[in-house]
Amino acid sequence: MHLRPLKAAPNPAAPNPAQQGRSGEAKEPLWRDVVGDVLRTERLAQERTLKDVSDAARISMPYLSEVERGRKEASSEVLAAAAHALGLGLSDVLSLAQTRLAGLPRARPARASYQAEVRLAA
Repeated sequence: MHLRPLKAAPNPAAPNPAQQGRSGEAKEPLWRDVVGDVLRTERLAQERTLKDVSDAARISMPYLSEVERGRKEASSEVLAAAAHALGLGLSDVLSLAQTRLAGLPRARPARASYQAEVRLAA
């Protein structure tokens, strides 16, 4: 029997080619990526399967998988159902996601290629 090595879980802090600006600078991660990562991390920490959580939340397993991978932008109802299936409140999931975002380096805003001048009339 041949076993393949396990892939490491994606790191939402790592630059994703789809999330890079024209200059190659990393953009801030998408909210759906961070929330999905929080849900997956909590599910794995509880050693629960995707099927177990999707059944408890009454969400289809493929859809929950897409949410966890950041491929789908879940509604607040779906997020609440997934959170409750994990024994968490919606506010817990959002707080964990906010904490992760706050710990990431901030993307610098693009610099304007022109200089604006402001004049005030008296």
